[in-house]
Amino acid sequence: MAPERIAKLLARAGIASRRESERLIEAGRVTLNGAILESPAVNVTLADRIEVDGTPLRGIERTRLWLYHKPSGLVSTHKDPEGRPTVFEKLPRSLPRVLSVGRLDINTEGLLLLTNDGGLARVLELPSTGWLRRYRVRAHGKTDQAALDRLRDGIAVDGVLYGAIEATLDRTQGANVWITMGFREGKNREIKNVLGALGLEVNRLIRISYGPFQLSDLREGEVLEVKGRTLRDQLGPRLIEQAGANFDAPLFHDQKAETAAPKPASGAKTESGRKRPDRPGKEPAPGRSRGGRTDQADTGDKRQRNLDRLDTKKKPDDKPNRFQRRSRASNVWMAPGARPTVARKTSEPDSGAAAGKAAKPHKKGSAGNRKRSKPDQKGRSGNADRRR
Repeated sequence: MAPERIAKLLARAGIASRRESERLIEAGRVTLNGAILESPAVNVTLADRIEVDGTPLRGIERTRLWLYHKPSGLVSTHKDPEGRPTVFEKLPRSLPRVLSVGRLDINTEGLLLLTNDGGLARVLELPSTGWLRRYRVRAHGKTDQAALDRLRDGIAVDGVLYGAIEATLDRTQGANVWITMGFREGKNREIKNVLGALGLEVNRLIRISYGPFQLSDLREGEVLEVKGRTLRDQLGPRLIEQAGANFDAPLFHDQKAETAAPKPASGAKTESGRKRPDRPGKEPAPGRSRGGRTDQADTGDKRQRNLDRLDTKKKPDDKPNRFQRRSRASNVWMAPGARPTVARKTSEPDSGAAAGKAAKPHKKGSAGNRKRSKPDQKGRSGNADRRR
């Protein structure tokens, strides 16, 4: 490796940007070969022993890039003097120290590129890269496509000249309009100043793409890493050479490995020596204890319950079945003349003869049978006699 400025090396290692690395050196927080460094005008190589706040520099990590859906209300800086929440405070802890490619205002949301390579971040920020940055804008006011087409020739606002801007009027929603805008240079508050010159007031701003990288369906606050082969193809040889990107270096922070690391069991001791608390409301499965071991007594009870379930013999202490099938005749209503004449069986031995006599069917022409077969006629004749 050829010698290079220490600020550039720190930026490529993902410690800080070049400008912030120079501030760290001026603050006396960087040592070179055991001596506190006083000036950033020093050329170094990876063979030198460099420490930042007492932590040795392990070397240059493989160049990586992440897509981040920035929510509104976060500032794109590592430390905010006003104490506002920052983007880097909300990132997953599994990520290494990363830098943002450019910045988004606190009220701007959408795609923000993150990288661990300061040289790549610097190259992608430059307008000479030629990457188109596209935004979806909601603004209060009225305009037409003809006024937006004039922005292709550039516009000067308050003495600041802005380059060519591609703007398309998507739709009108009440008192607001939705516009898609794209440009290749990112000056401070460029969209708000340009649309303000057209009489529009921006009330929502979403970045939907940065060069070949799209926001697509990435959810708010979510981080997605770009695969190394895809990143290499999208950058191309020219940008890789300008940024000094290294795709052959090792990985010191493997996000997948950290994510797939097994979690300690409930009640087990962690690396700090503390016991992991049990999850509230979650009981161990039957036959298992908190530590995941099987209790022999519980296993025996479970085996006995399974054997009892397979036993089909009726036991003396079994309860009667409430849903036992009953005779259909007990649930069917019958007319008085259609009732069965078979007597019910009783447990008394003396009533067997009486039950046998009662079970004999009546003869077809008997008087009792004739009286029961015509109950309606007898009832009508009795009523007629009483009227007389």
